Amino acid sequence: MKRMDMPALLFLIYIAASWMPAAQAEGLPVVRDFTVEAKESINKQAPILVLFMSKTCSYCETALRDFLLPMQRDPEYNNKVILRQIEISSNDQLIDFNGKITTQSAFAGKHDAFTVPTVMLFDSQGRELTNIVGLLTVDFYLAYLDNAINESQAKIKAGNKSPM
Repeated sequence: MKRMDMPALLFLIYIAASWMPAAQAEGLPVVRDFTVEAKESINKQAPILVLFMSKTCSYCETALRDFLLPMQRDPEYNNKVILRQIEISSNDQLIDFNGKITTQSAFAGKHDAFTVPTVMLFDSQGRELTNIVGLLTVDFYLAYLDNAINESQAKIKAGNKSPM
């Protein structure tokens, strides 16, 4: 068997290393600062949908890959909902709706998002509008998501009507 030369071996290692993260990198934008998401929510009059997930959860991957990522790519949803995700075991810094520094894990705990996947929809003030806990029935999951988004939009619009 012929021995591979060092530059060729390094090139193969570089290709493999650069390819692997790309396969795992696709996801919804991770929430870093809810005050930024809140401004977008006000401008669009749209709810903020947060997928609380775990990297080891196969149901989370299904919800993300089969439902939420296609939704993110669909122009119909651009002004209808703001899609984000939080890793429930992450200690990455997060600024909550009140501008206070916390972590993704603490935020998930504060909202009792212990079962994954959990989808919660929030208004621009950080009030929970509705949620979906678990993957439920895969055949109807898109309908559950659409209903939750539409219900949340209606609550936002109803809350913004001023009495005459």
